[in-house]
Amino acid sequence: MWLVERYLPLDQLLAGLFVLLLLALAWCRPEFGGRALAPLEIFGSRLARFKRRAVLSIAAAAILLRLSLLWAIPVPTPAIHDEFSYLLAADTFAHGRLTNPPHPMWLYFDTFHVNQHPAYMSKYPPAQGTVLALGQILGNPWIGVLLSTAAMCAAVVWMLQGWLPPSWALLGGVLVLLRFAIFGYWINSYWGGAIAAVGGALVVGALPRILRSRRPRDAIILGFGVAILANSRPFEGLVLCLPVAAVLLGWFFRSQTPSWRETLPRVVAPLCLVLLLCGIFMGYYNWRGTGNPFLFPYTVNDRTYAAPSALLWDKTPTPIHYQNPQFEAFYNGWYRTCWWAEGRADSIGHAARILALDAGRFIRFFMWPELCVPLLAFFWVLRDRRVRFLVVQAALCFVGFLLVAWFLPHYAAPVLATAFALTTQGIRHLRKWQYRGRPVGIGFSRAIVLSAIVLAPWHAVNLPKPHVAARAQVAAQLREMPGQQLVIVRYSAQHDPSAEWVYNRANIDRAKIVWARDIPGVSLSPLLRYFHDRHVWLIDADSSFPKPIPYPGQP
Repeated sequence: MWLVERYLPLDQLLAGLFVLLLLALAWCRPEFGGRALAPLEIFGSRLARFKRRAVLSIAAAAILLRLSLLWAIPVPTPAIHDEFSYLLAADTFAHGRLTNPPHPMWLYFDTFHVNQHPAYMSKYPPAQGTVLALGQILGNPWIGVLLSTAAMCAAVVWMLQGWLPPSWALLGGVLVLLRFAIFGYWINSYWGGAIAAVGGALVVGALPRILRSRRPRDAIILGFGVAILANSRPFEGLVLCLPVAAVLLGWFFRSQTPSWRETLPRVVAPLCLVLLLCGIFMGYYNWRGTGNPFLFPYTVNDRTYAAPSALLWDKTPTPIHYQNPQFEAFYNGWYRTCWWAEGRADSIGHAARILALDAGRFIRFFMWPELCVPLLAFFWVLRDRRVRFLVVQAALCFVGFLLVAWFLPHYAAPVLATAFALTTQGIRHLRKWQYRGRPVGIGFSRAIVLSAIVLAPWHAVNLPKPHVAARAQVAAQLREMPGQQLVIVRYSAQHDPSAEWVYNRANIDRAKIVWARDIPGVSLSPLLRYFHDRHVWLIDADSSFPKPIPYPGQP
């Protein structure tokens, strides 16, 4: 019962009961909902005939629907370590830089998921930061989240058009829109997900087009998708791309394949050119951030803070002692004992348990409850030659999840388009099902779509966030004050390390507000001398109502 309550809250149980009631109604009266949904099906079929128009329409719908709900769901406030780190990258890129020089007072600004040396920068790959930078240039980083989510819906429709008939491709895009583009945390945070899903959709969507038409454009799109994955979710993207590479290599060397005179200039050369440019950029980005073209900022961060790597084959680093108590609690406590130790598939029994938990989390986020119904057509899909490759690819990606010590829904973003292609094909097979001459399958397919529309708000799976709303309130208060501000953040011994306040802009010296931590045993005198021309405030982040007070000795 505890597991059910933990991974399937009461509201999701009620949503499942709603779907069951609709299915029971569809079983008794297969024509149920036809009067309301049939005109929509006709309209969708007509729109789907114009493939480009369908792709653009789904992107526009995603933007307009989310903007129409700003009165109820405002622009999100960052709260998670990762969000602040991505926003640092966005601020850096928006000002025309790839990295920032180390700050002389870096010790007081040191924080989670940010490198201080050899450059001051986010540890994460640059794709999500680039999207947020675009939004920042347009007025707010969240605009980049909105645009990337719309691009995700469009890319999924385009991908499905390469595997399924146009009307079914549009339906798959609508299901993605309803599930991820309005209420979920991919659209309502800065954590990412959509941009990696775009990369996966471009890779998988380009494959059948290359096999059929051998157009240079499709090879370039494939390379662009690989580049997005390499700069957003590199490990999961690699797992997704391996079966694609295997199919292409087999196709190149088959006797039925057109001659190399045709495939080299039309497919191989464009693809290799894009991948070469991607490799050059990644090497240069690494060199700017770490001083080594082959050393990733993420690796530097793991080595600096002795953080356990997410990949299972890496050795557990020896813990180090930190002057900063928050780092001590995070890296040597919660991070190492909870995420790393509990998430490792280091035995058969543990691997089975982790696989079951990951499957439950995946189904809960991507499918529950209405998109679990197409699983009734599982064996039909399994025997379907049209999507056999997608079945193999999805299975390999899911096994790849076991190689990572912990699982969050946006880790699986690259496989989103593949998963929804199989789901849509399952609905397509289910729609043909008849029981004693009764078109039960049509009723079931309409029940799925109706459930997806009604239950869209129930898909607002927001992962637990620490209570850091007070930080945004304090920042808004200080921004209204004249002059520049320096905030010294003090934590209690019982502080939750996930509720971090100390995150700064790319150019710290020119920032309106600078956040610094009070480190026990470390004098603040060098920091106060450096920022002698700022108003200095002290704040107790763990008080019931945190508010800045003038630092002792300040007016």
